[in-house]
Amino acid sequence: MNLASLPTPAALIDVARMQRNITRMQQRMDALGVRFRPHVKTTKCNEVVQAQLQAGASGITVSTLKEAEQFFAAGISDIVYAVGMAPTKLGQALALRRQGCNLKIVADSVVCAEAIVAFGQAQEECFDVWIEIDVDGHRSGIAPEDATLLAVGNVLHAGGMRIGGVIAHAGSSYDYDNDEALIAVAEQERAGCVRAAERLREAGLPCDVVSIGSTPTALRAEHLRGVTEVRAGVYAMFDLVMHNVGVNTMYEIALSVLTTVIGHQPEKGWAIVDAGWMAMSRDRGTQGRKHDFGYGQVCTEEGQVLEGYLMSGANQEHGILSRQGTPDAQIAEHLPIGTRLRILPNHACATGAQHQHYHAIAADGSVATWPRFNGW
Repeated sequence: MNLASLPTPAALIDVARMQRNITRMQQRMDALGVRFRPHVKTTKCNEVVQAQLQAGASGITVSTLKEAEQFFAAGISDIVYAVGMAPTKLGQALALRRQGCNLKIVADSVVCAEAIVAFGQAQEECFDVWIEIDVDGHRSGIAPEDATLLAVGNVLHAGGMRIGGVIAHAGSSYDYDNDEALIAVAEQERAGCVRAAERLREAGLPCDVVSIGSTPTALRAEHLRGVTEVRAGVYAMFDLVMHNVGVNTMYEIALSVLTTVIGHQPEKGWAIVDAGWMAMSRDRGTQGRKHDFGYGQVCTEEGQVLEGYLMSGANQEHGILSRQGTPDAQIAEHLPIGTRLRILPNHACATGAQHQHYHAIAADGSVATWPRFNGW
């Protein structure tokens, strides 16, 4: 296969860009002296994950137990399931551990810890549990100074489970767009998670691992004293949300969607393409940010950015392309029917999830098919 032979819409990975992104992050983690455990939820693709491991990553992070099952079957055993443990999923986690997977699970409440203990004792299983820390009020977790932290630790320890460490994610880093702010939130993430680990140790509870991570903080942290590992995921592909944050250029975005122009509305300055939200996703993560990219940035088939042209609207199987500012009255001449284009995504994780496989474009133009999976 080659690019010209691919049907549209199709999810493309620029392999050279991907490899540069992976190398950049791994070299940074090596320089900061921490272990790197990539989050594989972005691509859910073994070929990408193997490239991350070959670059020097150690273990992986997953967002679903389906990911853990798939990557364990592919030979990866050191896995953190970085989502609060639903009691109904403990049987699925147990099955993985009984097969030899070194699966770590997460708790952030006494109720969750008690459920893990009750199930673990009933099944005679010592689960490896990491306690989630809230470092920025973004989502879930326990504040570093909250009394609940020690309560959870005591429940797990007294119940015979292993407290593997603490884990945090500075999701609020996505809300910033300058280095000064990103450096500050990276330090907040580091300091909060390290403080939580210190409190557990001071109480006589074990805490070997201090795990933090988001792509923006990983790329902007000035130091990581007290941290043992970092997790980040979208860095391998990057996207327009990360571009707005300021950690990548458009020419570092490795994921795009190939599409074909199928019609026009000249009086509106529209070109219509065969990639709608089913191909791009409904994610509007750049909306309300310093640059709203609609549903994606338009590029040539070869990947050259067409400045000002966005996917401004999307239906299920139709995308609307238009020029920002003054409508392009000659869009039918500039982008005639049959023109093939690439659309850079707002959110690589969401766009990837719309596709069953990627077409990996090598530097020599050859194309390989890389499967991906969805589900829980």
